Amino acid sequence: MDSVIDPFQTWLGSFGAVGTVVWLLLMIVAICMPLIIAVAFYVLWERKLIGWMHIRLGPKYVGFGGLLQTFADVFKLLFKELLQPAAASPFLYRLAPLMALVPALAAWAVIPFDAKVVLSNANAGLLYLLAMTSLGVYGVILAGWATNSKYALLGAMRGAAQMVAYEIAMGFALVGVMVAAGSLNMTEIVMAQSGSAGLFEWFWLPLLPLFVIYFVSGVAETNRLPFDMVEGESEITGGHLVEYSGAGFALFFLAEYANMILISFLVSIFFLGGWLSPLQGLGIPLLSVDGWWWLFAKVFFFASCFIWFRASFPRYRYDQIMRLGWKVFVPLSIVWIAVVAVMAYFGVFEPGQ
Repeated sequence: MDSVIDPFQTWLGSFGAVGTVVWLLLMIVAICMPLIIAVAFYVLWERKLIGWMHIRLGPKYVGFGGLLQTFADVFKLLFKELLQPAAASPFLYRLAPLMALVPALAAWAVIPFDAKVVLSNANAGLLYLLAMTSLGVYGVILAGWATNSKYALLGAMRGAAQMVAYEIAMGFALVGVMVAAGSLNMTEIVMAQSGSAGLFEWFWLPLLPLFVIYFVSGVAETNRLPFDMVEGESEITGGHLVEYSGAGFALFFLAEYANMILISFLVSIFFLGGWLSPLQGLGIPLLSVDGWWWLFAKVFFFASCFIWFRASFPRYRYDQIMRLGWKVFVPLSIVWIAVVAVMAYFGVFEPGQ
């Protein structure tokens, strides 16, 4: 693959700044378009899997056995009339969906899909990722404020408080990953988990509490069950989305599912070796070969866990959600950072290798 891409990149580079811009735009499209299509199929998989868990059929009429149901829903949303409340702030009302979607897409710039397949192999990729994922809360706040609706504002405030609480826990968990890997570069974090013991070289084992904290916090960060207090239909109807319809609602919907896929990638990269084989170094033909297919298999498992949780657990009370974030996850992550630092001091990890 590199033998085909490298000459093309070199040829575009011969055109100077224009060629570089064209190359970057092509790379962005190459990441964003599959992501948007993946969101559509993810929604289909969610409906099918929940239907199977609840002994229902799920989509089965539109397209080939329901295969095109999600795409039909997308077109339905896009062609719906975009209604705006009379008392809303027009600029902020339209800006809010973009503030939720753009960071969710921009974060993919530093996600490595394989050893050499990444848009930007930035040395401070982890810091960039934290910055991008932190901006998503502004879309929720703006959506609640701009619509000038008490239901929307209440949902936005609850959502912002929840997202901030679990974002702090996620940030502390990544500090532990940074200490263990000895790098902020995403590719080097994956390679720090390579070795001859396969999956036992990965960070999930020494960072097990941080691994659990990060994934559960990711579920809360994306406002998914059992942490979906932002859209508690029995209390505040649709939360900050209550005044959005058509394309505006579709952008929020796209951002939520793109973030779920992003969290699945990040958990796999930070704690489960990314594209590394679980049998790496064991000398087993084919199975011990590293590659992007291992990363996508791990992502598929965690993405399915989001659906499993939705089909299995009831919604928590808001005080239970906040107590878990502030009184359990944050203190536990701080304590385990100290444990990781001690392990790194005594050479348990091989930073940057």
